[in-house]
Amino acid sequence: MENGAARPVIVAIDGPSGTGKSSTSKAVAAQLGLSYLDTGAQYRAITWWMVNNSIDLDDPTAVAAVAAKPEIVSGTDPAEPTITVDGTDVAAPIRTQEVTSKVSAVSAVPEVRARITELQRSLAASAEKGIVVEGRDIGTTVLPDADLKIFLTASPEARAARRSGELKGVDVHATREALIKRDAADSSRKTSPLAKADDAVEVDTTDLTLQQVIECVVTLVEEKRTAK
Repeated sequence: MENGAARPVIVAIDGPSGTGKSSTSKAVAAQLGLSYLDTGAQYRAITWWMVNNSIDLDDPTAVAAVAAKPEIVSGTDPAEPTITVDGTDVAAPIRTQEVTSKVSAVSAVPEVRARITELQRSLAASAEKGIVVEGRDIGTTVLPDADLKIFLTASPEARAARRSGELKGVDVHATREALIKRDAADSSRKTSPLAKADDAVEVDTTDLTLQQVIECVVTLVEEKRTAK
């Protein structure tokens, strides 16, 4: 690879659950030697903390009042991304159904988004070789000046099948309904809704294998990196 190709590049990958965002982002970052950040894990982490501390999640004022309390630290190694809250490893507990069912409500609170967005921007700014950041509002709100913005989509059926495959023994129909409900919540919230940036490249992953999606994104990043 020529010298000009190694400049830092910030890649924003957005899209709803089940489109292959995490698997694609991690693989692309690892292949290109970039850092990686799963922003959804940060929202899950703050939700987990609030559940653990018995915060009334139906009361946005109560949620806002404690948004700054937990210390959330994200490791950005794509081979082994980590996340801790107040020094506790929460990588497993933040994936429980309880947290999943409550993360949309918590992440809709403006004070929570402001806190987490600040964390995300500082991590992106400190990534020496560049970073792949995945989420729902990265290209539109968090990193509007990202070098490359990608929006992954897929049919609800394909997304449900993938997600229920990840969560062994989960009913595909129930998963599809949950995904559609979450999409509606994330797309309609007032603060930083799930949306495709005007300058994002849309990639429909419905009929693509994970490897094909990874190859597509790697090509887009390399083109952008050499053109910088």
